[in-house]
Amino acid sequence: MRQVTASGQTVEDAVQSAMEQLNTEKDHVDIEVIDEGRKGILGLFGSKPAIVKVTLRKNPILEAEKYLRTICQQMEVDVDIEVEQQENRVTFHLSSEKVALLIGKRGQTLNALQYLVHLMINRSAKVFYVVVLDAEGYRKRRKETLEILAFRMSERAKRIKRKVKLEPMPAFERKIIHTALQEDKDVETMSDGKEPYRHIIIKPI
Repeated sequence: MRQVTASGQTVEDAVQSAMEQLNTEKDHVDIEVIDEGRKGILGLFGSKPAIVKVTLRKNPILEAEKYLRTICQQMEVDVDIEVEQQENRVTFHLSSEKVALLIGKRGQTLNALQYLVHLMINRSAKVFYVVVLDAEGYRKRRKETLEILAFRMSERAKRIKRKVKLEPMPAFERKIIHTALQEDKDVETMSDGKEPYRHIIIKPI
């Protein structure tokens, strides 16, 4: 954590001096005013400089990337990470010769890593971030697989005229199923159960 104590004729001057030393902008620091100073008589006699302590905030996205790299190292997986940010949505694209280890069975390892990074990045961030971990296009392939599953199970529910229960899924995967079938007026979807065993039920109308 980088920290600078600076002085100036005014608080603003002191803050500006500190930011120049830290080579950063005001949005990236925390400011503590130690002494507001005083102008003195005619701006000369009895004057006292303002003193501030300025601390450079940690970048939560960079910290999350370091955290993710550390976990991968502990898994003995060499990984390349590309970070993509769109407003408060942050996607970590992972590439590795051992990508299957990062994904795990039906994406369970990737989902667990995503959950850990989500907790880490939002622990001290000033804004809430939506975190996505992807591994060599797995999320797109998984979305297509889930949509196919949704349509197939919907047809089955209508054919046997009974509700169909799907396997447990994390919330963002359940949302894919709900979205895929929201235009089908012959079935309704609902989530049931408690995490981590919460699942979708497709019910014919």
